[in-house]
Amino acid sequence: MSIERSETGATEAPLGAVLVIVPTYDEAKNIAEITARLRSAVPSAQLLIVDDASPDGTGDIADGLAERDPQVHVLHRTAKSGLGGAYIAGFRWAAEHGFDVVVEMDADGSHAPEELPRLLAALEGADLVLGSRWVRGGVVRNWPRSRLLFSRAANTYARLALRLPLRDSTAGFRAYRHQVLDTVPLDAVLSQGYCFQVDLAWQTWLAGFAVVEVPITFTERELGHSKMSGANVFEALWRVTFWGLTSRLRGVRRRALPSRVRR
Repeated sequence: MSIERSETGATEAPLGAVLVIVPTYDEAKNIAEITARLRSAVPSAQLLIVDDASPDGTGDIADGLAERDPQVHVLHRTAKSGLGGAYIAGFRWAAEHGFDVVVEMDADGSHAPEELPRLLAALEGADLVLGSRWVRGGVVRNWPRSRLLFSRAANTYARLALRLPLRDSTAGFRAYRHQVLDTVPLDAVLSQGYCFQVDLAWQTWLAGFAVVEVPITFTERELGHSKMSGANVFEALWRVTFWGLTSRLRGVRRRALPSRVRR
């Protein structure tokens, strides 16, 4: 398996209980299929669907899936409150229920559950694993050239502005050891859109954890509509710029890998 490492000296430890968090908003056409694929790909993993009061009935479908499968759980939120908020709610649920590994994955099929075993295997030598589109072996399907160029440019800008040695810090398919989420101050993660992914990857790296990227095949959704908006893009641009400037002014540096995480 090809793995591009941003840092070495990672944690060596058994993975333990795995929870996959899938945020949903109007994913009624996708959630049953993605659940079935995930349960087949990693039967030992449990699934938490975090639904933001989807008007298309996604939450009801999720409840039905949970009734039939004890390894599927549903967390209902009262309104659409952003990707970051959904994941943080899921992280807290995972902590309350004692999970060792927490995975982020989209509901729309762009992240193939069949590739999750590769991310989990890489996590045996890391603290955070990103499923990356932009490392050697990564593939993107069904995107127009304009979106390909935009994603590459956005990741390059984040890498330079934050001095973050990652090729795909916006990646939404990722796996964390629980020690990362116990250490990174989630209350300080203010970004809500796709910038949340950059924010948390940067905070994880600054905290001294080992981060690796593994190539994945990313496929644009076939059903439903993308949640990307101009507001998401604007938020990411100004936040990354602000973080980059303030970190330089304050002399922010990456800390050593927390000794209590090593085994």
